[in-house]
Amino acid sequence: MTTAEQNPLRELSPQDLRAHAAEALTRARARSLVLTDVDDETLTTQHSKLMSPLVWDLAHIGSQEELWLVRDVGGREPVRGDLDEIYDAFLHARADRPSLPMLGPEDARGYVREVREKSLEILEKVPLSGRRLLADAFAFGMITQHEQQHDETMLATHQLRQGDPVLHAPNPPKSAGPLPSEVLVPGGPFQMGTSAEPWALDNERPAHETVVEAFFIDTTPVTNGAYTEFLDSGGYDDPQWWSEPGWAYRQDNGIVAPRFWKREIDGWWRTRFGVYERVPAAEPVVHVSFYEAEAYAKWAGRRLPTEPEWEKAARFDPASGRSRRFPWGDDEPREEHANLGQRHLRPAEVGAYPAGASPLGVHQLIGDVWEWTSSDFHGYPGFAAFPYREYSEVFFGPEYKVLRGGSFGTDAAAIRGTFRNWDYPIRRQIFSGFRCARDAGPGEID
Repeated sequence: MTTAEQNPLRELSPQDLRAHAAEALTRARARSLVLTDVDDETLTTQHSKLMSPLVWDLAHIGSQEELWLVRDVGGREPVRGDLDEIYDAFLHARADRPSLPMLGPEDARGYVREVREKSLEILEKVPLSGRRLLADAFAFGMITQHEQQHDETMLATHQLRQGDPVLHAPNPPKSAGPLPSEVLVPGGPFQMGTSAEPWALDNERPAHETVVEAFFIDTTPVTNGAYTEFLDSGGYDDPQWWSEPGWAYRQDNGIVAPRFWKREIDGWWRTRFGVYERVPAAEPVVHVSFYEAEAYAKWAGRRLPTEPEWEKAARFDPASGRSRRFPWGDDEPREEHANLGQRHLRPAEVGAYPAGASPLGVHQLIGDVWEWTSSDFHGYPGFAAFPYREYSEVFFGPEYKVLRGGSFGTDAAAIRGTFRNWDYPIRRQIFSGFRCARDAGPGEID
């Protein structure tokens, strides 16, 4: 098995690496400003107890950047040391953040602007070596990803807010044509995780050999049309399809359909960023919990893939035996590869990105919807927390399920074939969907 990892970022000169990091930071900030370019009431209101006020997220972005880039990397005096506790996500639950003495909209904008000016000055001068935090501009990549992750959280907050649309984007491309329903993934070893990706976060490391048995996986995520069949067959009313905790969750919370869906006389409709529209059959289903995904899979006579199965389907190249950075290869995502970066405010129809398919012929593994797996979140063999335990390690355990692949709200800087997301199995406000898998029978393997 060939295990050498390829990474174009490692080939950049120091000057080009600085430019790459600056561009990534700048793109993230441009998105943050779009998401917070709303009236003060919208910024300061808590639109759901599941989320922070938008203005808290904005200042928190600046606070984390100040801690890591200005103080740690740059060795400079605090910009606003009095804000550290207010914007510490581990000290304050989201439901409690509106009661904090937060910065107002204009002060928050001024704060993040001042911090960013200092960060870019530091990026121009600091050596990108000598410390693990500085090697390959890791600290700048980490802060870029942190901001983009909060941008996706803020996008989810926009989905939860009431009122007319304030975000706008063109529709994604249409399907390029029908595809097979499933793909066979061969059994055997492959390299999971990474030791070479410069900006990979600690839970993606280290690379290690993993063996999976042969299995079939859906060519695309499960569509709204397919999910509607489960709904209309009474799937939400039949406990045989649900796990015990899933059924209790469904009953206790009165769950009858994916979040934001409503049944009308003429079928299913949904609310999407303030637009009320008919549910499009060809798009991946989104805003479903792990329990809903698990129930659908059982109803369909299938199951959710494990995390190793998902990653092998996404990265393994049977011709070389090597694991790629992305399904399509080692190059950074382009528009023809995947629906990322909030370019479109919805998932694309299945089959819309043929250029992004994996060597095995699995489509839309990156972008569109985060995909639930059946795996609990844990560290890989040899895991080491870096640069702080609170990013990953404190979440390890059976309470969290792993999601893979990113969504239409995930930026290219914050997704890879190795990137791991996690959440409680009840979560539905996130841009979550799924695809199914099944074991391969003896007569189905060549």
